[in-house]
This record gives sequence, structure tokens and C-alpha cells, in this order.
Amino acid sequence: MAKEKKFITCDGNEAAAHISYMFSEVAAIYPITPSSPMAEHVDEWAARGRKNLWGQTVFVQEMQSEAGAAGAVHGSLQAGALTTTFTASQGLLLMIPNMYKIAGELLPCVFDVSARTLASHSLCIFGDHQDVMACRQTGFAMLCEGSVQEVMDLTAVAHLASLKTCVPFINFFDGFRTSHEYHKIERLDNEDILPLVDEADIKRFRDRALTPERPVTRGTAENPETFFTHREACNAYYDSVPDVVEEYLGKISAITGREYHLFSYYGAEDADRMVILMGSATDAAREAIDHLNANGEKVGMLSVHLYRPFSIKHLLASVPKSVKRIDARPHEGARRRGRASLP
Repeated sequence: MAKEKKFITCDGNEAAAHISYMFSEVAAIYPITPSSPMAEHVDEWAARGRKNLWGQTVFVQEMQSEAGAAGAVHGSLQAGALTTTFTASQGLLLMIPNMYKIAGELLPCVFDVSARTLASHSLCIFGDHQDVMACRQTGFAMLCEGSVQEVMDLTAVAHLASLKTCVPFINFFDGFRTSHEYHKIERLDNEDILPLVDEADIKRFRDRALTPERPVTRGTAENPETFFTHREACNAYYDSVPDVVEEYLGKISAITGREYHLFSYYGAEDADRMVILMGSATDAAREAIDHLNANGEKVGMLSVHLYRPFSIKHLLASVPKSVKRIDARPHEGARRRGRASLP
């Protein structure tokens, strides 16, 4: 018997917070637009005693800055608590030093980011991808959603893949567009997601926690030859990320009936032209593609979900053989600076 679908009207922030609450024991927060509602939702649910996947109420701690929030996330992860945070823009940039440590120590977690313009000559609250692009070098994997429904569906993929691979994730969507746009969407609940969690992944994470019962040394200084040997040792973890994410995308697709891939193709099967997009532009592109194809054109679109690590293999497998021209659109910040944002 098919499971009865449950629908809610919410924005992208609430959708992300709804799923991240399930996977969290601790949330270290500091408000910054347009991500503040995510933390506010989690704080409110915790105050009401809502339970996560393991029957616990999330412990929410507001810090004095985004840098402090990231430091609290790092410490909480080292202690073996499933931890998350929510941020955007300059707030995300203040977290970068701790992000290097979290990624370098292979601590699974998810930062939910409503991507937004960085302040330069002035402050601007409009959304683009400048903030997440500034984090490509940190070692975090990066998963993108383009609609409120996708945020509900794929935020779980970020958490599940992080636990499986030990690689931390930035789970991001467009600020003030997807983050604040209200849609009627299908809701996923604890009973939908819990069967996808591998308890062995949780145990592995717990077993690596700092404890006097199993003392280890971390954070030492190393000479170059040792440092780079250890630095390269993490490559196998990153190599596994695309296949793990694709596997969990398939499992979420089986639950929801909505098909997702690392690179999801939409359009004519025999398209001769296509565009590659990431974020909320994909929804508008679908309408344009439907209109053009209905009038005799042969066009399509590839929407990017897993941006880091970038899998060329999966990208090429998703492009129809008939395509002769591809337009990879740069994000808004890169257009203003006169260059495309390539992988």
C-alpha cells in the first residue's frame, strides 16, 4: 500500500531546518540574513521538545559571532555530537578557518547555507553564490538545490552522504529566492528518513570522539614531508563522495518519486543545445525549455547538484549524445567581475 503523502506550505529555510533538525544533536548558531530563519525554526522546535531521529531534543547554543559558532561546531564534533549550523554571506566567511580543520579532520557535518552576496564597496542582501564560491578550497563537499521541494528532498542526502564518507558538506540554495520563497511541497518525516541511516556510520563517528577512555593526540605540528603525506591520505574519502551521493539521491528518489542525480538533465532527448545551471535559475529554465521545445526547438538543461567534489564522469554521462553546443552560465558575482565560474 502506497504511503500517504503529506504536504506543507513553507519556504526553503524551513525545509532545510526541518531535515537538519532530524540529524542534529547540537546546533551552534548566530543569526545572519537570509539564513536566520533556519536557526530560529530549530530553536523554536527545540523549545517545544521536538525529537530528532534518535528521540533527542536538539541542544541549541547561540554564540557571539559566526566565528564562534563554527568553533563550537568543531568542538562539538570532536566530542562526538552530531552538529550543524546555518549561515550565509560574511557569516560563512568567518567560519572558513574552522572549516579547514573540520574537513582536515574528516568530521561529518552539514552547514546549511542560503547563498548571498558578499559585502564589498557596500552591503547587498541580494542572492548570488559569492559566499559559497569563497569556500571551494576548504575541503567541504558542496550540494546545491534549486527549489523548495529540492531543499526538502536533498538536505537529507547531504547529511547521509557526510556520515557515510566522513566528508563535511555545505548544503546550499539561493538566498532570498529559494530561502524565502513559499511553496506547497511534500514533507518528509522521521519515519521516511530513519531507514536510510546506517547506524554503523553513527558508531564510527562516535568511536572517533575525544575521550579520556581512548586518548589520542590531534592537532600536532608536522614538517612538510609528513604534512603532505597525511594531506594526500584523505583523497580516498573524497573520491568516494560522488558515488555515495548518487546512491543516496537514488534512495531519496525511490521514496519521493522525484528523480535526482548529481547532474539532472531536463529537456529534449535529442537536444542539440543545452545549458548548465545551478540553483534557482533551473526552475525558470524548465519553463523556457518547455516553451521552446513545444515550438520545434531541441534544447535541454543540466542542473548541478553536487558541485564539489566535481565529477566529470557523471557530468559527461548526463549530456545527451546529440548535443552540439553547451552554455555554462556563470553565477552573478562572476559575471560582474567579467569571468565565468568554471569548476
